[in-house]
Amino acid sequence: MKFGIALRVMGEASRPGPLLECARYAEDAGLDEIWVADHMAIPPDAAEGSDGRYLDPLTTLAYLAGVTQRIGLGTSVLILPYRPPLPTAKAIATVQELSGGRLTLGVGVGWMDPEFRALGVDRRQRGAITDQTLAVIRRCFSADDDIVEQNGQDLYFRPNPECPKILVGGAAPHALHRAVRYGDGWIPMSADPERLAPAIEQLHALARQAGRPKPEVACLGALAAEPERATAQLRNLAARGVTRFLTGARYDSDTTPFRRAVDSLLAGRRAFGA
Repeated sequence: MKFGIALRVMGEASRPGPLLECARYAEDAGLDEIWVADHMAIPPDAAEGSDGRYLDPLTTLAYLAGVTQRIGLGTSVLILPYRPPLPTAKAIATVQELSGGRLTLGVGVGWMDPEFRALGVDRRQRGAITDQTLAVIRRCFSADDDIVEQNGQDLYFRPNPECPKILVGGAAPHALHRAVRYGDGWIPMSADPERLAPAIEQLHALARQAGRPKPEVACLGALAAEPERATAQLRNLAARGVTRFLTGARYDSDTTPFRRAVDSLLAGRRAFGA
């Protein structure tokens, strides 16, 4: 099982100083992955905790690729209906290329009405748009001789590194079908083994029916505070088929809570592996 933590790309925590400090602390401590979220257009009445300040996730990961050496980089999740397909595929390929293949692409359909309105995107079409974008991304990364046809025009898709693993966020059943059709796994918003078990079983069944490899499951949630309970939680999640455990922490310019969360996560990993 891989262990990762979310960097806050919002509010004061997203200033260059805290962002760099947290990324390097996670890498130096030996954590497997750092992840970033995605918001495009926060309205004033929903800006508590961020003051409306959010960094673009792919641009942020391109920056973090240049100031780290080993740690994995992920989006949890990139909202695909917010972005045009071909430029999005290009940005993904760029981060994957410049990071040396460290990207994991978590994707989602989005939910916040004001963001869809600001972007002029019909929220009711978010599932269909997501599928179309995923199809373009897959086609770009698997193109023969790197030549892709888009809107009747042939073009080179270069750079064309290895496609990052695509993990689909969202709830069952739609996210599970999307993960099997276009992705390599699923990101549920829960770290409760019992709650996740039925959906993971359904995901595995769908993959078998489609002749696909067993999907990854990257659960996003809280680790139990007590060491014994944390160890039991992680072992139970692994037994259910979870392959990555992702968590987060609330912090601002004072990164102490982030560092404590990293230390706690690594303690859990050590106990889990013992």
